[in-house]
Amino acid sequence: MEEMTRRELAFCYIYSQEIQGQNSKAQVKLFLDSTEVEDGRAREYVKEVASGIKENDEEITNMIAKNLKSGWTIDRISTVDLALLKLAIYEIKYKQVPFKIIINEVVNMAKKYGEETSPSFINGVLAKIVEQQ
Repeated sequence: MEEMTRRELAFCYIYSQEIQGQNSKAQVKLFLDSTEVEDGRAREYVKEVASGIKENDEEITNMIAKNLKSGWTIDRISTVDLALLKLAIYEIKYKQVPFKIIINEVVNMAKKYGEETSPSFINGVLAKIVEQQ
């Protein structure tokens, strides 16, 4: 199995907590231990992203909701797409990662983990959000 990037690890954690409805330090530790992540920087990155998304979840979710096509709601978004959007928005808004880098990486993850329409959907939502920054 190929080694995951730290963003893929963070995405996997966000995805799992979206399904479980829990995001705590204990959950992060359990996830990292179960995936046997030994890279200290990757572990810290996943912890930071998990904590940052938890702290800013309401604002991040509102940003997604405001930038959906008319008639769409958060409930219609697949868990994979929602996790990828939350990761990207957190990195763009709170970490000041250049948006082209994160959008490119998240769209590539959408091609790998999402549905056929995921890449264009995610790209569209993120493009609207970036325009507002």
